[in-house]
Amino acid sequence: MGIGVKVKVWGDFALFSRPEMKVERCTYDVMTPSSARGILEAIYWHPGLRWIIDRIYVNKPIKFTSVRRNEVKSKVSSNNALSVYNGGEKPLFMSSKEEIVQRASLLLRDVEYVIEAHFEMTDKANEGDNPGKFKDIMMRRLRKGECYHMPYFGCREFPANFCLCEEEEIITAYEAVEEKDLGFMLYDMDYSDPENIQPMFFRAVMRRGVLDLRDCEVVR
Repeated sequence: MGIGVKVKVWGDFALFSRPEMKVERCTYDVMTPSSARGILEAIYWHPGLRWIIDRIYVNKPIKFTSVRRNEVKSKVSSNNALSVYNGGEKPLFMSSKEEIVQRASLLLRDVEYVIEAHFEMTDKANEGDNPGKFKDIMMRRLRKGECYHMPYFGCREFPANFCLCEEEEIITAYEAVEEKDLGFMLYDMDYSDPENIQPMFFRAVMRRGVLDLRDCEVVR
């Protein structure tokens, strides 16, 4: 039995933040592989499998919009929480009047993608686990609209609708565009060393509306 799957995802807004933008958020032109993996893990996650993204199809034209949002510029310190637990008197709250700031964000609007992916078994799989079992569970979840938590496009305030993609041929919004260079894009995070988590990047080239990630060169 094959272990690949195609998932259609769509939503009103998306924000795949560029890490080089420090204060005000700016999105990439299309979904990042790590965001696509996060959506699949939100639908079905198990320690015995690891999702690998093969292709991302851009089904709707890339459109941007700008919004201003209220955000907080800091967070409650874990040292403060520990101090209060030990009987200290440090404040365990934030003053919204002092901490809240208004920041602009460049978003994508009216997005739709098809994620083509497969999974590999990991050494954390149980004795009774096998690829066919995991594939059947994933297909049932996609057909019933079930998930562990609501998938989202980059930020939790931008939920992603999803369903099983059963189309044999996927028509993208850029069928007439032979090639479009999107520059360097975040590929994923390298968690092999928990003490030194490293970002990984790749040169994103969209060909006829498709990001092919199967043989892309990843740099750290």
